[in-house]
Amino acid sequence: MNVLAHIYLSGDSDKIIIGNYIGDYVKGKDYLKYPDLIRKGIILHRHIDGFTDSHPVVHRSKIFFTRKYHKYAGVITDIIYDHFLTKEWDFFSRRPLESVTYNFYRALVNNYEIMPENVREMMPFFIINNWIESYQTQNGIRHVLNTLSKRSTLPNETRFAMHALKKNYYSLQDDFMEFFPQLIDYVEKDFGIEISHRMSIPF
Repeated sequence: MNVLAHIYLSGDSDKIIIGNYIGDYVKGKDYLKYPDLIRKGIILHRHIDGFTDSHPVVHRSKIFFTRKYHKYAGVITDIIYDHFLTKEWDFFSRRPLESVTYNFYRALVNNYEIMPENVREMMPFFIINNWIESYQTQNGIRHVLNTLSKRSTLPNETRFAMHALKKNYYSLQDDFMEFFPQLIDYVEKDFGIEISHRMSIPF
């Protein structure tokens, strides 16, 4: 999953949120260098990614992007799922997205000293451009993909990704809404994280 989902699935602990955010940047047993709650967040991040990567619904979504992105199709799917999380935010959370975003940026700044170096380098750009809330619009997604293709090994196939998103928008939205509640249940049951602000899902 992408940034917003990892934040949401961390509950209300700033330390777990930070650990979950830096999870991709902490390799192997390096997580043992961190305090307990940050360590829990790093481990949580790894398990969220494992659950996501092995889920058949996610595999179904990846197919829309595989032709051009190949092994990076999961990266695009993660970003698209964050888009749908912003669109369905009021369904999943009682807290305004702007409040959650602000609290996350504040936690980043307050924990700057313990961040991996590559996270520190990216932080100002990430905050100033408010990447999380930019996922709400397709123009914002386009900007994120263009930037990542310049700053990382992500293929420069933004036009293809946006066309695939528009063509398969409702199928991808259905995939997200089928998958994400299952991921929430997994995190709550297996990690004891109380996602207390989520809305009750009617049956």
